[in-house]
Amino acid sequence: MADKKERGEKSARGDRPKGITVKKSENFSEWYTQAITNTEFVDYTAVSGGLAFRPDGYFAWETMQRATDALFKEVGIQNVYFPMLIPERLLNKEKEHVKGFSPEVAWVTHAGDSKLDERLAIRPTSETIMYESYAKWIRSWRDLPMRYNQWNSVIRWEFKHPTPLLRSREFLWNEGHTAFASQEEADLERDVILKIYEMITRDYLALPGILGKKTNKEKFAGALASYSIEHLLPDGLVVQGPDFHSDGQNFAKAFEITFIDRDEQRKYVHQNTFAISTRELGVLLATHGDDKGIIIPPRIARIQIVIVPIYNNENMATVLMQAKALFMRLGVKFRTHVDDRDIYSPGWKFNEWELKGIPIRIELGEKEIKAMDVVVVRRDTGEKIKVKMADIELKIGELLNEINSNLYMRARKFLEANIHHAKNFDELKDTIKGRGGIVQAPWCGSTECEDKVKEESGAKISNMPFDKQGDIKGRKCIYCGNEAKHIANFAKSY
Repeated sequence: MADKKERGEKSARGDRPKGITVKKSENFSEWYTQAITNTEFVDYTAVSGGLAFRPDGYFAWETMQRATDALFKEVGIQNVYFPMLIPERLLNKEKEHVKGFSPEVAWVTHAGDSKLDERLAIRPTSETIMYESYAKWIRSWRDLPMRYNQWNSVIRWEFKHPTPLLRSREFLWNEGHTAFASQEEADLERDVILKIYEMITRDYLALPGILGKKTNKEKFAGALASYSIEHLLPDGLVVQGPDFHSDGQNFAKAFEITFIDRDEQRKYVHQNTFAISTRELGVLLATHGDDKGIIIPPRIARIQIVIVPIYNNENMATVLMQAKALFMRLGVKFRTHVDDRDIYSPGWKFNEWELKGIPIRIELGEKEIKAMDVVVVRRDTGEKIKVKMADIELKIGELLNEINSNLYMRARKFLEANIHHAKNFDELKDTIKGRGGIVQAPWCGSTECEDKVKEESGAKISNMPFDKQGDIKGRKCIYCGNEAKHIANFAKSY
């Protein structure tokens, strides 16, 4: 066991945590790059746009995935799995879908040295491979609704400059694919799924978002209508979060997914698709992190509490014994870790755990043992609180809930402060250029105006917020001045 002097020398010999070297407010792009990798959340690999999820990152995904999956099962959705390779002939069955995804598809053309008779796409999404089976499995109204979901990874290769997590070439997600006997039944599913996604983003990730409908230009290829939760990042750009697509009978007709209804007539099914992905983790890190590192909300943190014992050679045995006893108490209810590495000083450890965003740090030394209390430090606020040993379990539970609520409310306040309004197009352009964020403005519904706004301001319509459509009466389109049909969110995006 190293003595105190040796511990100090070792921790000062260049073996230090990789901290953040830029301020988030001054260089967000570089801050984000350092924040996701120096904290050991994810890392780059030899594949451009492909990430390795390290334990903290993958635990966060597993937790949100399991929570989402449980809610899916509560409403009657079942899990399945389909191949990742899709024959080209299946993609060609649905022309609008293929047109939307063709620039993104990566192809398998050879097996060893032999050229394949037919190219195989590495799935950018699974509609085509799944719906060939749906056409075999669905025969009667008794087979409906068919509400299946699969958890998998997909590859989309269309962009030149991937942004880790926010726009990765390979990402993890769910694919919900459901079929119903009527459009009315299919439409009822929208609010159920969006409510699940809203609950996950709020309660697990502490992320607010704006729910709304996508424009026809921005909707999913092959869908009748698309809906999304949109997030605003600290750099003033929006990014699309979880989404839901009403597909109508487009895929059913392409793949001949029919059934005999109660009236003995053969009909096409009505379908929906929906997804949440690892992009949410990028939004989380970007939203909650600060100049010290990332901040992980308690419910998805692999380590919720780290205990840092503070000792010297004389009291080492006593302090470590008390730290272990505290670990045994807290570990029953919370994900707890004792950092008893003897080659690093307490200050070094404080910096490392702050960098990694662990929600709560407990400092325990001889002074605390004698007073029968501990020092509890909140990562979200930096506040130090003295807590009596007798009350530790109760207080930790309260603090973890408070941290989650505070992170959400802080992010919500930022979002609301950066939703702007414009009286005319010049004001919209000036706001987008100067302040960034979201500009809510009336829009006539024409793609021509939508394109012109993006061309002249750089802002696209991210979605049309559900809660603002009642404000449209008597309003004029922000671009052409004709009667407005929608309130739209205009913003630059990833």
